[in-house]
Amino acid sequence: MAKDVIIALDFPGKEETLAFLDLFEEEKPFVKIGMELFYAEGPQIVKDIKARGHKVFLDLKLHDIPNTVRSAIEVIADLDVDMTNVHASGTKMMMGWALEGLKAKGKENDTLLIAVTQLTSTDQKKMNEELLIPGKVEDVVVAYSKLAKDIGLHGVVCSPLEAAAVKKECGDDFVTVTPGVRFGGMMICDQARVTTPKDAAKNGADYIVMGRPITGAPDPVAAYRRAVKEFLG
Repeated sequence: MAKDVIIALDFPGKEETLAFLDLFEEEKPFVKIGMELFYAEGPQIVKDIKARGHKVFLDLKLHDIPNTVRSAIEVIADLDVDMTNVHASGTKMMMGWALEGLKAKGKENDTLLIAVTQLTSTDQKKMNEELLIPGKVEDVVVAYSKLAKDIGLHGVVCSPLEAAAVKKECGDDFVTVTPGVRFGGMMICDQARVTTPKDAAKNGADYIVMGRPITGAPDPVAAYRRAVKEFLG
């Protein structure tokens, strides 16, 4: 299975985003378009970045009634993104209908559909006391992952700390996409469950997502190359 570093393009608009991508003359990194950029620029920003030769993870974390999610996925499928996601907590029915949306467009083999398990900003205390979900974070992540696999999704979003457990239960071909990755010694900011690129690789992550450690670096290209070296070895 291919492994890669995904850069989170957490910029407020097109100008800043394309100026950042202009720095990468030799590489065409896999990139993530999240809510901020997508809501600011709409579908055209996906088309513009795809036209530059980048793979795109459209990270909108869909979570709604099954019919609405299916309809949204059909729209996303027309953008030819390489990866997109829904929330596993939306139930197997919702995830299944999302997959049907891809199939309706003939994109089930072209776009990885993955499920968000627990956000990397959620720790044990918040999950138990605020979300009222009992048990350990790892157990909940694995349970959600099994639901996603059972319904036919390609993988999940989890922290690198749970990637090994997900692989153990769901198999090596079940994709793990892991945010919450920082270089050693960096502040974790609003994240709670984090590791380094090297440790993410050891834990079985297939993709790591890094935003601020790369986009906010004095030399983003050097930071990206460092992440690739540490992750892919």
